[in-house]
Amino acid sequence: MHKSVGSAADSAANPSPLSDRLVGYGCALLAVCIWGGWIVSTRHAVHGHLPPATVGWLRFIVPATVLAPAWIKVGLWPRRGLIPFVICFLGAGGLFFLLVANAMRFVPAADVGPLLPGTMPLIVALVSVLVFREWLGTARAIGFIFIALGVVALNGRSLLYPEDGAWVGHLLLLCGAAMWAGYTLAFRRTGMKTVEIVGLVGLWSTVILTPAGLPGVVSAIQEGYGEEVLFQLVMQGVLSGVVALVAFGVAIERLGSSRAAAFTGLVPALAALIAVPALGEHPDTAAILGVVGTGIGVVLASGAFGQGRRTG
Repeated sequence: MHKSVGSAADSAANPSPLSDRLVGYGCALLAVCIWGGWIVSTRHAVHGHLPPATVGWLRFIVPATVLAPAWIKVGLWPRRGLIPFVICFLGAGGLFFLLVANAMRFVPAADVGPLLPGTMPLIVALVSVLVFREWLGTARAIGFIFIALGVVALNGRSLLYPEDGAWVGHLLLLCGAAMWAGYTLAFRRTGMKTVEIVGLVGLWSTVILTPAGLPGVVSAIQEGYGEEVLFQLVMQGVLSGVVALVAFGVAIERLGSSRAAAFTGLVPALAALIAVPALGEHPDTAAILGVVGTGIGVVLASGAFGQGRRTG
């Protein structure tokens, strides 16, 4: 099985399991911090002057270009592990982005965190236990229960009393969470390096989004929204499209699928915090309780208090 960037150096250095886990934890935290900002910036963009396809094009053109040396070595599609790669493409590529970005047109940013990155680790854990026979251990199982309770607390009110059309966004976000879970579970089964997967997903996503996305970029610049385009290019393309995905890939390799996925339970809290100054949204008591519950759950579910058995 391939390691990601620097696998030869890793083997030579022969790092301890603790070192592996610390690197994995650091990469997972970096990824979720970026994704917290991504939710807010995407919500702002699709309600502003950039349609979802345009924002998606800005996200994927950067990894497709920057990581071209990596995916060129693989070719236009992998010779082995094609099915896992297709699952990765569906779970983190252009189709996934369009689904989630359109969902954000129906629901506020506060709903996105609990229903997308909040539920994804629960789906990964369920599949890991039922399909791959992963043993979670008591602490990690309790952690996932806390994450589930946090998700309910964060989003329970909007699910019980949805605004007009909000149920459409909720359904799309849950579908997106299932797709992202598939990416997380299939990632290590591709047999590819992190930069190869991220670059190749970026390439094919750019191809399918260019007909609708590129004209939107040109129009936005002509209408005087060049600064917003540049901001989204950095946020979507550089940070979310390259840095976060590579970091999350390293976290999956070092921690295993379900442990890495557990960290995404922090995204709702981060998104809620960022939304206060950026969107003027202030969390209520239910949101605060949800954030606390989710945070406790991530600490337990990530395996911080026990190594357990890695799968995925």
